[in-house]
Amino acid sequence: MKSICVYCGSSLGTQTIYADLARQLAAAMVKDGIALVYGGGNIGLMGVIADEVMRLGGEVTGIIPLALMSKEVGHHGLSKLHVVKDMHERKALMAELSDGFIAMPGGIGTLEELFEAYTWLQLGLHDKPIGLLNVDGFYDGLLGFLAHTVRQGFLKPEQATLLITESEPQRLLERFKSFAGAKRVQELTQPMAQSLLP
Repeated sequence: MKSICVYCGSSLGTQTIYADLARQLAAAMVKDGIALVYGGGNIGLMGVIADEVMRLGGEVTGIIPLALMSKEVGHHGLSKLHVVKDMHERKALMAELSDGFIAMPGGIGTLEELFEAYTWLQLGLHDKPIGLLNVDGFYDGLLGFLAHTVRQGFLKPEQATLLITESEPQRLLERFKSFAGAKRVQELTQPMAQSLLP
């Protein structure tokens, strides 16, 4: 695993633990030789994790739409910064350059990016691991809702297990390395894909 895309907020949130865990994730990635791919901003948790990876000597690739260069304050102190035309191009390039995806605490944009990557995995469009860094129970409510969708028959239990959840960065990375990849995704998505055929 050479690079991981981290989705996270352009705000710091109300708890200092969010920034603390962003720095811990940065340290764990640099220790394992994993480059960071992220949204290219230098504010909020985005800025915290990018700054820490750079400080520790790691590699950071930022990808930001031109329209957000001023709003998210494009980070010019990175290894690479791609300025793209829109959000669709941003997400496509982030996915192309990454071997896995991690969602830290964030807002609607973070959730949208997470669920798009999760949907692509569920459909078998990629075989890269996706994880939640569930800092201080931030994602407990979301995980409860996903369990509800399983109970209501809208999400298969085996598809729910595709989302890797940990509260500790190093443990999350370890589980990424043991992700079965293509074989596991094929086993879990093949019945669904067949049901979509005419």
